[in-house]
Amino acid sequence: MSTPEANAAKTFSALGDPTRLMLVMRLSDGQSRSIIQLSAGFNLSRQAVTKHLRVLEQAGIVQADRVGRESRFSFVSEPIEDAQSCLAAVSQQWDEALLRLKTFLKRE
Repeated sequence: MSTPEANAAKTFSALGDPTRLMLVMRLSDGQSRSIIQLSAGFNLSRQAVTKHLRVLEQAGIVQADRVGRESRFSFVSEPIEDAQSCLAAVSQQWDEALLRLKTFLKRE
């Protein structure tokens, strides 16, 4: 059974590579694209781009759909939203800790 933290870690890990992050940015406009379209402008082979897409697919950030003879990849926002919620929770904890510190220092 996976936890929200484990899912967020998988997302952060997948996005930790600049090429994968750029692929997600390209797909985040809602348009599905083929590997050929996603490879354009990268100094990488289609095989290398495919490997990066598979990592993103395993993390649930992209999904592949077969259209004729090619795979078209599209962005799935839920893992990013879940990771964002995880970061918001951490941010809230820090805000609360800083507020406690500020309150403590004012009493001194």
